[in-house]
Amino acid sequence: MTSRPQIECSGPEPALTDRLLRSWLRCRRRAWLDRFGLASERQWNAHRALALSDQLRSFQTLLPQRPGHGEAACAAGAAGVVGLRLRGAGPQGVGLESHPSLLERIAGQSRWGAYAYRPVLARQGRRLTREARVVLALWGRLLAEHQQAPVPHGLVVAGEGRFLQRERLALASGLQHQLDESLQRLAADLAQSTPPPLVSDRKKCTLCSWRGVCDKEAAAMGHLSEVSGIGGKRREMLLEQGVTSLPDLAARDPELLAEALAAYGEQHREIAAELVAQARVQASGLPQRLGCGPVLPELAAAPGVLLYDIESDPDARDDFLHGFVVLESDGAGGWLEQSARYQPLLALQEHGEQRLWQRLQRLLARYPDWPVLHYGETEVIGLVRLAQRQGASEAEVARLRGRMVDVHARLRRHWRLPVSSYGLKTVAGWLGFAWSQKGVDGARCLLWWRQWRQWHRQGGSRGQASRYQLQRIFLYNRDDSLATWAVVRWLLAQP
Repeated sequence: MTSRPQIECSGPEPALTDRLLRSWLRCRRRAWLDRFGLASERQWNAHRALALSDQLRSFQTLLPQRPGHGEAACAAGAAGVVGLRLRGAGPQGVGLESHPSLLERIAGQSRWGAYAYRPVLARQGRRLTREARVVLALWGRLLAEHQQAPVPHGLVVAGEGRFLQRERLALASGLQHQLDESLQRLAADLAQSTPPPLVSDRKKCTLCSWRGVCDKEAAAMGHLSEVSGIGGKRREMLLEQGVTSLPDLAARDPELLAEALAAYGEQHREIAAELVAQARVQASGLPQRLGCGPVLPELAAAPGVLLYDIESDPDARDDFLHGFVVLESDGAGGWLEQSARYQPLLALQEHGEQRLWQRLQRLLARYPDWPVLHYGETEVIGLVRLAQRQGASEAEVARLRGRMVDVHARLRRHWRLPVSSYGLKTVAGWLGFAWSQKGVDGARCLLWWRQWRQWHRQGGSRGQASRYQLQRIFLYNRDDSLATWAVVRWLLAQP
């Protein structure tokens, strides 16, 4: 288990920062690792870069002029200010420090003159989270002390252009009480020699730069979250029944466990046997076949297959890339993998959806009897909805659905694997497949896409970088399709 470095220090404890508070509100363990974890074990991920990109666009819409910087900008009455460091004291005199993302000038009276400032926070997602509320409360409290004027509310923004959403958040006493309570608990966690325990539901850890550290610990201790199908609520139920680890779950009698879990609802009775069976497979490391029928009968006489993968910007509801790998059969039960061809269809919004649909129709018509293989439901949902928006008939939609084969669904129906997740990266990785670009995921691909959109019309180094980003997107998308084929190849090879 990770432990706190033993460092002798006679000075005061470091201040609690807004960055630490934000981490703690997401995960108590994350804040501890932010302060005491080894920098070499911290992995960069694209989610923070995406958040900063969204924040910049929102702020540019709110204040088109360039903001001023620091104390001098406040004294000059700039419409917007960045880079101001605020300090103060929290509960029990603990030091506080924050760096508000943006301050907006408003009517009022402060130590600088006949105006004051309020903090502005860019919201991620569609709802204002507790994390955002408490952090905004900290900014407001320290800003009020610094400008010697009250800050009764902050501003929350989301979106850009004419779609910019603005929401005033009152920084009232109830929120200030939440802030004090959070700061006290954060200070207590940071005073411990070891980090807080792993969270119950580790499915959300994909956004965390410390995921690798926690994954190793979870695997070593047989944490229940390592069992595919167990989230936070199910783990709590199992703990209440005395099931504390993966080996413990694997040793349980499924019928007795089903009776115990029935107290929480009949749906939990039904899942008990599946959880025990999954834990046993993971404990043994050996896959288990479910049933004896053919897994992919569509491929038996197919002249070839299309491997299909979509890349999306979920916030913009934009499926910006439809990638296909064209793979022919050799006519003798094998596949011409060496001659597989990648066909990307880039969906630019300025070209319109109709043009994209026409290009997809032409490609699909070129291979009329070929199954379209994809991993998960994203592709079939996206393609069918696109067809319906473009006026496809019910018969056309039915034919389209008939060609689509969800490899993930077939895998789950016919096999139980010794993996903690049935996501493509986990399953293909278990089979030995390696992506060409290390550490790349959908978030980084999305970051590259946004950078390409911003820079591709520019000359010089940025224009050149954007072209490189687009090639990396294509490579990642192609690899996702090839990873799907790695799963298909394994399924076809099983007796």
